Amino acid sequence: MHKRQWDTVLYEIAEGQSGFFTAAQARAAGLHQVRLVQLAKQGDIARETRGVYRFTRFPVTQLGHYMAAVLWPQVRRPDVVGVVSHQSALSIHGLSDVNPARIHLTLPGILRLRRQVPKALVIHYADLAPGDVERVEGVPVTTPARSIRDAHAGHLGSDVVGTAIADGRRSGALGLAEADALERELLGTTPRRRRAAAKRRRAR
Repeated sequence: MHKRQWDTVLYEIAEGQSGFFTAAQARAAGLHQVRLVQLAKQGDIARETRGVYRFTRFPVTQLGHYMAAVLWPQVRRPDVVGVVSHQSALSIHGLSDVNPARIHLTLPGILRLRRQVPKALVIHYADLAPGDVERVEGVPVTTPARSIRDAHAGHLGSDVVGTAIADGRRSGALGLAEADALERELLGTTPRRRRAAAKRRRAR
C-alpha cells in the first residue's frame, strides 16, 4: 500500500462516522500503530476512548459521543454493530425529557463481551430487525417505536412511556396509527387523541 493511501482510505471511513474510527479500522487502512501514536501527539487525531479515535479536522457534533459509543464494541469485534437504544434513543429522537447519564447500547443477543464495559455505557442484548434501526446523523439508533417499547420493557414507568408516545405523535416521529397502537399495547388505554375528540363532542 502506498505510504499515504491510508490517509485517503481512513478519511473516507471516518467521513461516514462523524470523523471517528477505530484502531482496527486504522490498521486495515494501512496505518501502523506507531504512526497512530504520532498523529495523536501531533494533535491530528484525538483519542476518545480506548481504541476509538477522531480526526480533529472534523467538527465536534452534538451526537459525536454516541458515535464513539457505537464504535467501542468494534475495537475487539469489527463485525459487531452497536445500536443506541432505550433511554438514549428516546433522547436522540426528542421523545420525553429523559436524559440518561450513561449511553445505552444494544448488541446482538448471541454476543457476550469479554472486556470491561466503560462506566459511561449500559449494554443490552437483543436481535434487532432491520426495521428496528435507523440512522440519525450517521449514528445507528433504534426507531422511535422500538425505543419506546424498550423503555417500557426496561420499566421506565408509564409516565415516561406515555410522554414519549405523545411527543412522537405531536412531532411526527410516530405515525398516528403507530402511536395509537403503542398506547393500546403498552399502556392499555384508549388513544389520547380519540379521548380528546370524544370530550369535544360531548361538550357540544
